[in-house]
Amino acid sequence: MPSAQHSVSIGRPVGEVFAFVADGENARRWRPGVLDVSHQSGEGLGAIYRQGVKGPGGRRIVADYEVTAFEPDRRIAFRAIAGPVRPTGEYRFAAEGDGATVSLALDATLTGWKRLLMGRAVQSTMDSEVRNLDALKSILEA
Repeated sequence: MPSAQHSVSIGRPVGEVFAFVADGENARRWRPGVLDVSHQSGEGLGAIYRQGVKGPGGRRIVADYEVTAFEPDRRIAFRAIAGPVRPTGEYRFAAEGDGATVSLALDATLTGWKRLLMGRAVQSTMDSEVRNLDALKSILEA
């Protein structure tokens, strides 16, 4: 089962970091694999975002998601609801002095032919995705 996790410390108040990440439409600013994203419905828990991400050869892959947990300044969890792979993920936020620590954990269950054919690519994508927290840090501290 592909999985990945990463954490960063950001020199901004936890409330600001949480609000930036919670607005899924900010994704294109710090996640280079996102081609397009738009808020479709709901706020907080149950919010749904339509999203397209870069696939093989740069082609668009549908990767819509739903927010499955929403605890202000503490936690956002989500699950993919469209696309060939349906990962789950969770951001964790913690105050750290005047700044914040943000962690992202991703998991995907692949079975049968998907595990054989897509396992390495999915793992690579997940490793890259969690490392995007470094770009989030750069943007929010600029």
